[in-house]
Amino acid sequence: MKISLVMATIGRTAEPKRFLESLLAQTDRNFEVLVVDQNPDNRLVPILQAMTLRGLPLRHLRLDFPSLSNARNLGIAQAAGDLVGFPDDDCWYEEGTIAAVRQCFEVNKDADGVVGCWVEQSLARGEEPSSGNLSICDWRDFRGGDASSISLFFKTKLLAKVGGFDGRLGVGHWYGAAEEIDLLLRALDTGATLIHCQSARVHHMFSTEPEPLSWYSCNATRRRARGTGAIYAKHKLATWTMVRGLAAPILKPLFRISPKGIVRGGFVSLGRFEGFLRWKSQQR
Repeated sequence: MKISLVMATIGRTAEPKRFLESLLAQTDRNFEVLVVDQNPDNRLVPILQAMTLRGLPLRHLRLDFPSLSNARNLGIAQAAGDLVGFPDDDCWYEEGTIAAVRQCFEVNKDADGVVGCWVEQSLARGEEPSSGNLSICDWRDFRGGDASSISLFFKTKLLAKVGGFDGRLGVGHWYGAAEEIDLLLRALDTGATLIHCQSARVHHMFSTEPEPLSWYSCNATRRRARGTGAIYAKHKLATWTMVRGLAAPILKPLFRISPKGIVRGGFVSLGRFEGFLRWKSQQR
């Protein structure tokens, strides 16, 4: 059971190198890496050549426009593995991560996908990592827990069935996020069995502190929130779920008497509303 790791990257050098270094340390080496390079230059070429010389099974793919979802879809189309994972270019694995993913699939024969543990996120929240199967009802109510794309490992045949990521969603697009939520919902809609795997530990920086309030950060928040609004419309979520999602970003900081939180929450609500309306009217 070979694992294909699709790493989309743009604008970074040190961080992709750190991730690839973490792969060289894996106890289970039955994997391949597909680096989907969206840079307009050759900044990664020396790093990738060095990693290849050190024995890393690596393929260098190019995408000439920035789009996280389309970069990952390009990698999926080229993947030779039975399983596919989606590491960010600034995450890294523990030495036993690949082995843990494989063991999760071997123990859970019916699993179509596993969701690993984002270590820093769990530690920052002071919570135990999620366990058990993902529930379609919980995810449609936006109460399904955590499942970042960096922790997703799906069977290739499931990705073929659902069609990979929606290229209209995610970084590089007007709907600036929520591509992994959409993928999970579409997978669960097919009846796929997705399980949490606490032993598959993925590292990525995580902060509970909000970005400094600025016009730029507020608009970035708004752009990401449009993806959530698109999910509301695309998956025809319950009215109460949508109303709660539009009101909560403003009401929560209002109750805490947090002026900055109210401003930030206003941009979240605006983005979600914009995403919902635009998807409803244009993306039938």
